[in-house]
Amino acid sequence: MADQEMRGVRVEARLVPFPQSISAEAQASLAARVNPDGKTLNLVDDVPAPDDLVGWAAMKARVDGVILDMMAPARPYLRASVETISLGGATVYAATPEGAGADDRAYLDIHGGGLVYGAGESCLLGAQMRADQHGVRCYAVDYRMPPEHPYPAALDDCLAAYRALLDRYAPENIIIGGASAGGNLAAATALRARDEGLPLPAALVLLTPELDLTESGDTFETNRTFDVILPKPLLPLNRLYAAGHPLEHPYLSPLFGDFSKGFPPSFLQAGTRDLFLSNTVRMHRALRRAGVPAELHIFEGMPHGGFMGAPEDMELAAEVSRFVAAHWGG
Repeated sequence: MADQEMRGVRVEARLVPFPQSISAEAQASLAARVNPDGKTLNLVDDVPAPDDLVGWAAMKARVDGVILDMMAPARPYLRASVETISLGGATVYAATPEGAGADDRAYLDIHGGGLVYGAGESCLLGAQMRADQHGVRCYAVDYRMPPEHPYPAALDDCLAAYRALLDRYAPENIIIGGASAGGNLAAATALRARDEGLPLPAALVLLTPELDLTESGDTFETNRTFDVILPKPLLPLNRLYAAGHPLEHPYLSPLFGDFSKGFPPSFLQAGTRDLFLSNTVRMHRALRRAGVPAELHIFEGMPHGGFMGAPEDMELAAEVSRFVAAHWGG
């Protein structure tokens, strides 16, 4: 649609200050991610062509390095042991917390990274973080990704891992969680598991989830550039992942699923400056309309992925821990 045919609100060029209503640590986190002119430092360059495997390898290495840098402050505090195993043919990092008791509960963690990044070491660290947080064994799926392995490879791996866990744990003692792209795959795993006749897990934890690959929500416009972590849409990555499949299919965009057929109780979180805020609030409404228990937690001023250690992040972690503890079956 040509610009003159579009209807909307024209916004004047202006500097939008960081909110004084958030903690000093959160304000500092936002300020650290813009240059003196107020431009975000995280704008990603144009992505390589789908068949440019060398270019993709270089970009993945660069972005994965950034992700690891963001996770670095947590490293000294991680206590869970971890081993690499195979679950249903999928590569999985199994993390066991210190002093773990009976192995009767499991947390299946699905890493984020735009469905393209976040493999390997950052996935492993995520397993340790979740195991330490919840005091149970955590299984983190190091799923296959494009350009070599587009959809449905990642979802196949997540479902295979969940199916294998059902041989070891009662479904009411399994919780699936994921942030960003991991939230997409966690929700898609639940939908596909249900459609294939598998029992649903006890609950889902969907943190700033990428639930709509069509990017049709309002905040893909209103929070563009205001999100200092994810300042612009990811449609090129979404199309690379989908490999020609319709982006609106529920296994690609779980927001468009039919939740009336059954779906786990869900914890949903985003921030007022999160590019994916619309994904989260629309999913909450969709689940509520279908009668699915769902909690919605929106944090003031928070960008995609949080403030990286501010008091608000600790508050979110406490809310997640409460939700998880309340939904174990036994």
